[in-house]
Amino acid sequence: MRDRDQTDVKILENLLDDARVSSRQIARRTGVSVGTVIAKTRKMEESGIIKGYSAILDHEKLGYELTVVTEITVSKGKLLEMERAIGKIPNVCAVYDVTGEIDAIAVAKFRNRKELSEFTKGLLAMPFIERTNSHVVLTTVKEDHRLI
Repeated sequence: MRDRDQTDVKILENLLDDARVSSRQIARRTGVSVGTVIAKTRKMEESGIIKGYSAILDHEKLGYELTVVTEITVSKGKLLEMERAIGKIPNVCAVYDVTGEIDAIAVAKFRNRKELSEFTKGLLAMPFIERTNSHVVLTTVKEDHRLI
């Protein structure tokens, strides 16, 4: 984390642990004033380090039984267009540009095979998508984007 001091890191750790934690509680835990916590948090929000606040959901308990990683090959230089379109699909959690023999990877969650089938067929119907290769996740060992 460039240009951040240890207090920034401690504030972020507290927010990642519980986004509902108050500035007063963070101040108490980090040993700085409430004003410092508020000012530093606001600065990190304005700079885009903190993009928003969210609950961490258990997707399986919400009925999303399948997690799928799909490799995507795109033709004719339309990669960014395709990635933006794929990113708008509600089931898609992440879209990545990657190096190697494929162009992009999408991670998505589905309630059942029918939803997965519709997603895959929808991708293949998109212009400039040459091919896909989907991997169904058998066991999720770790799924956590809260890094510091």
